[in-house]
Amino acid sequence: MSKNTQKIGWIGTGRMGAPMAERLLKAGYDVTVWNRTRAKAEPLAKSGGKVVDKLSDLAGLDVVFSIVSTGKDLDEIYFGPNGVLAGGGKAPKIVVDCSTISIEDSVDIRRKLMEAGSDYITAPVSGNAKVIKAGKLSSVISGPEATANSVKPLIDIIAPQGVAYVGEGDLARVCKIAHNVMLGVVIENLIEITLLANKMGVPRHAFLAFMNNGVMGSMFTKYKSPALVNLDWTTTFTPELLRKDLDLGLALGREFDVPMPVTAATREVLQGHFGAAMLQKDPEAYLQKDFAALMETMALASGMTLEPENVKVATGLE
Repeated sequence: MSKNTQKIGWIGTGRMGAPMAERLLKAGYDVTVWNRTRAKAEPLAKSGGKVVDKLSDLAGLDVVFSIVSTGKDLDEIYFGPNGVLAGGGKAPKIVVDCSTISIEDSVDIRRKLMEAGSDYITAPVSGNAKVIKAGKLSSVISGPEATANSVKPLIDIIAPQGVAYVGEGDLARVCKIAHNVMLGVVIENLIEITLLANKMGVPRHAFLAFMNNGVMGSMFTKYKSPALVNLDWTTTFTPELLRKDLDLGLALGREFDVPMPVTAATREVLQGHFGAAMLQKDPEAYLQKDFAALMETMALASGMTLEPENVKVATGLE
């Protein structure tokens, strides 16, 4: 089916969903968009998106993408009283979900979608909004191989850095949970060593430049460096979402008898950030800041008072 006739639905226009959907629109696809808060979807209308008020308006489309916070949210948008299939609506031919949820939730949703007549592809992604706009997002996908191959051209547009097919069922969920476990471990350790060097007199920007230019540097360490140097906690991913994903990883480790001591330690350090947030004037608002704000909690434990260095730092995404 050509892109000129393919009808695509998109559910979820948050920090990740909006720029992902925009890539499909800019590539010339017909995309119908729904978000719980319509105002967050409206900007996509400028790129040609058809913003709708009812999820049922996505019923019967060729491919429907979704990216939401939890398995409960995902179940609600497809099977709830106001969901895509409410009122006996025709199921989309293919559902592609890019959320990070538990394997158990995903298996249940797969079963329900298959019973309704939809093929189901799980396609979590790696990156943030800046990565998406730089064209460096990547994805891991699983599900029926023939269906995965049929939607891969769409996912290639969203995630041009690379799309890895890892097998049937919900194996992509395993990969994304493992990915986010590493995200937590790396940011915690990166903060730890940066504070050590900083307390001993090394400017943060100089230390991170050394790290990023060496064998231990990565796309992640580079694009998080400006935040750690200048204490810019503009949200890309919240501590709450990271805690959820660490818990998902630890649960899998217990279920499959894989020891994860480093992950467990990271989870406890992160929990300390939630406690430290209670010292802020508005703890709830503080916990909506980026997860890299963990640096402030670890600095407090280190007896350090941090100030922005006000140095322009390359992100590696330019």
